[in-house]
Amino acid sequence: MNTIDEITRRRFLASGKNLVGGAALMSMLGQSAIGSPAAQPVGPHFAPKTKRVIYLHMVGGPAQMDLFDYKPAMQEMYDKDLPDSIRKGQRLTTMTSGQARFPIAPSRFKFSQAGECGMWMNTELLPWMAKKADDICLMRSLNTEAINHEPAIAAMQTGNQVTGRPCLGSWASYGLGTMNENLPSFVVLVAVPSNREQEQAISSRLWSSGYLPGQFAGVSFRSKGDPILYINNPPGVPDALRKKSIDGLNRLNEINYGALGDPEIQTRIQQYEMAFRMQASVPELTDMSSEPKHIFDLYGEDVHKPGSFANTALMARRLAERGVRFIQVYHNNWDHHSNVGGRMPDQCKDVDQPCYALLEDLEQRGMLDETLVIWGGEFGRTIYSQGSLSKTNYGRDHHPRCFSMWMAGGGAKPGTVYGETDDFSYNIVRDPLHIRDFHATVLHLLGFDHEQFSYKFQGLNQRLTGVLPAHVVKDLLA
Repeated sequence: MNTIDEITRRRFLASGKNLVGGAALMSMLGQSAIGSPAAQPVGPHFAPKTKRVIYLHMVGGPAQMDLFDYKPAMQEMYDKDLPDSIRKGQRLTTMTSGQARFPIAPSRFKFSQAGECGMWMNTELLPWMAKKADDICLMRSLNTEAINHEPAIAAMQTGNQVTGRPCLGSWASYGLGTMNENLPSFVVLVAVPSNREQEQAISSRLWSSGYLPGQFAGVSFRSKGDPILYINNPPGVPDALRKKSIDGLNRLNEINYGALGDPEIQTRIQQYEMAFRMQASVPELTDMSSEPKHIFDLYGEDVHKPGSFANTALMARRLAERGVRFIQVYHNNWDHHSNVGGRMPDQCKDVDQPCYALLEDLEQRGMLDETLVIWGGEFGRTIYSQGSLSKTNYGRDHHPRCFSMWMAGGGAKPGTVYGETDDFSYNIVRDPLHIRDFHATVLHLLGFDHEQFSYKFQGLNQRLTGVLPAHVVKDLLA
């Protein structure tokens, strides 16, 4: 057997001694990965309106007509069938497509106008948020193509229904970098709902960096025990020995990086360094005993329960205050296929006062103008009932054609209502807002032209907003 036969394909490409192998390696890793220049923040295209984002994702899809999209005409339509002229043959999920009929379920909750802007909203379940009506930008015309949770959450978080792409938090981290070298630039918090009837599965795929360097992935903080696994030294291991071990590992990793050029080796080096720095910064961050009583009172009685939404909202403020660029919060159990009358009050009680407190807290600290707070789910719900219907209780199926979200601070236009749906909250009749437009607008507030903000992967300039048309919505900007 001659020498050529003994050279494997992997050794041939990794040797770097020939132009063909080098070109092939470039195409697999991506030009920007060699030497890892893409691991550095790219910086904004223009002056950003916001420095940081707190994204409150209500997992499951809140029912817009029970919270923010007031439809009084539906009271006269109780138990009547959804007209075919409204449905227009739109796709249904398999959970209701087999129903014999689609009876209208008007909201059982009280709506009224809030604030000087006169914004209609559910003031029965959201009395605290009603006090902030003049501070929020309410968007009633969000829409998406995804009709089931997995693709819909992926689309809302990453711009694509197929998982594996970078999420919005990773794009923000990649673009702007960190403001505190002792904490991650992107942190994820998962709040525990008080009612746990029907939770959706969520996992780290939602805060993945995808094809971006791994250092821009979200770091998940736990609500119980150590905030991050293995952040504390093992028994008998002092800080000096831990640092010596990390330095030795990083020298070996630098040797491997010099030989292979794999950007994930650089990610590993930075993770070791970050973990060591976080040993000092995270205990102070997660110790809330220094917060004054009036702050605890502001967030409500649940603030002392680890993992509650109130506790998580206060933690989000502390992270923002310490320079974390993007804080992603998940609150589950908004998938109301049944028992809206029983579950919606629990869900709103979890989030109402803490959301008010978060905005008030940021404003009192002079941070709201530079912090964009986002609230919403992955799609909306149907006006017709899934399953049994009564005046006081009903269920609602998934509905991607229109749903409501709100933003506050960070350059969003306060006291504004954008978009309008028909009397059934089933179709958009004015100012549709696709999630691509929403992403383009958020990136604009962060200082980026979404068409120019890209990362080269597999030979293509990949973008959060993809290749289909997307527009910055100027009417949402202060």
